[in-house]
Amino acid sequence: MAAADFIRPHLLKLKPYTPIEPFEILAQRLGREAKDIVKLDANENPYGPPPEVLAALGSMPFPNIYPDPESRRLREALSKWHSVPSEHLLVGCGADELIDLLMRCVLDAGDKIVDCPPTFTMYVFDAAVNNASVVTVPRLEGFRIDVEAIKRAVAEHKPKMVFLTSPNNPDGSMLSTEELLEVLRLPVLVVLDEAYIEFSEEPSKMGWVAQHPNLVVLRTFSKCAALAGLRVGYGAFPLDMIQYLWRAKQPYNVSVASEVAAVAALSNLPYIERVRDALVAERQRLFEGLGGIPYLEPCPSHSNFVLCKVANGRDARGLKDALAQQHGIMVRHYSTKELNNYVRVSVGLPEHTNKLLAALRTLA
Repeated sequence: MAAADFIRPHLLKLKPYTPIEPFEILAQRLGREAKDIVKLDANENPYGPPPEVLAALGSMPFPNIYPDPESRRLREALSKWHSVPSEHLLVGCGADELIDLLMRCVLDAGDKIVDCPPTFTMYVFDAAVNNASVVTVPRLEGFRIDVEAIKRAVAEHKPKMVFLTSPNNPDGSMLSTEELLEVLRLPVLVVLDEAYIEFSEEPSKMGWVAQHPNLVVLRTFSKCAALAGLRVGYGAFPLDMIQYLWRAKQPYNVSVASEVAAVAALSNLPYIERVRDALVAERQRLFEGLGGIPYLEPCPSHSNFVLCKVANGRDARGLKDALAQQHGIMVRHYSTKELNNYVRVSVGLPEHTNKLLAALRTLA
């Protein structure tokens, strides 16, 4: 007998998710002080949260008491911000928890989802955790979704869920309203991940859930409010679905600290908007600067990152390693079937952009 004999068989073959290394581990590995590292690999917000967040955490009442299982204060604040009734809203320990919760509630073993790579890899990972299969519908040139191929996949494979991301991670492209409406006409649950929507000019589709019974919209505090370390995500759901999600979720899934921080962040929306505007402006400067590097081909982005094809015979992994080891600059690289020899650069502070562009020129 071995302890692994008790594990569900499909999990024995599960490939682990590869997360970004923690800041302190990065610093230790590179032999640098943490403050000297330019971290542009995880799309984190370099400005940090509104000052009200740290003040609220420092005076947090009743940390010894279990949190509100319904996150009432936060859902009410979100309702006012988005003009969506709180009855449609559910908060999670990051949007990642809500992706997994949806799959646990919707999918039986062997059921299928549609994934449109290159995109956020958590959909495929959670499908594997939940013993579901993945129908892959690659994106077209320019990272547009292939609506006709999605229609064929739904007709042939009868999946229960389609995952769409707008802006898409890792390229920053937007899903058009017409494309979304076409997919919503299919007999499938459409999960629209809007983790980066604040950095685009398009309005959120959260309000659509009241009219579309097969639409779920996911959001996060990690990017716009700089609360990635506190793990706060939320979603808008049809009313006749959300009642079952309430029953299945962990009762105390959002900590007291997380709710306090998120409510405090929403008390200063002007700060969040100023930071958003600064990141969008810096994104344009970063895009133009990367376009001036002879071996990089940046892609237009509506998010807080820029994806670049590494050209002229250069290797993306080698470039990533050189930036890290020689300059203490962290970026993300890709070498997959759908995204081969690319790097993704998060938008940082202006001084981060300056240091990155200078380093890239020295590596030319």
